[in-house]
Amino acid sequence: MAKLTQTELLDIFNALKAVVKPYEKGVLKPHIEIEGKYDLWAQKTVFAQGKTRDEFAFVGLILQSNYVGFYFMPIYTNPPEVTPLIAPGLLRHLKGKSCFHIKKIDTNTLKEIKAAMKVGYEQYKKNGWV
Repeated sequence: MAKLTQTELLDIFNALKAVVKPYEKGVLKPHIEIEGKYDLWAQKTVFAQGKTRDEFAFVGLILQSNYVGFYFMPIYTNPPEVTPLIAPGLLRHLKGKSCFHIKKIDTNTLKEIKAAMKVGYEQYKKNGWV
């Protein structure tokens, strides 16, 4: 696959941001929102992963040199509950524990990311984190 142009990467980023942005509500607020970087954090005190935390990461987007990183923390914080509910097509993009490398955007990928966001949000809700 040829190296993606900055315009192509921004198109992917903006499509993903359009899926993530509706979750910016209640305690979910961005730490950063600039061209090529956007994230949402649960800004409330929670007990998670054995510690009391003043805030907790939910999702992040960052433009990289040849992909857009979609950092989806529910797959890291609650793998047994969340991973089985993520579409196999989307899981093929998972590199590491929580980062999906998105190199192209199409209707199916957007649908899978929308579904993952819903699953992740519901899990965070169940955990009392949002």
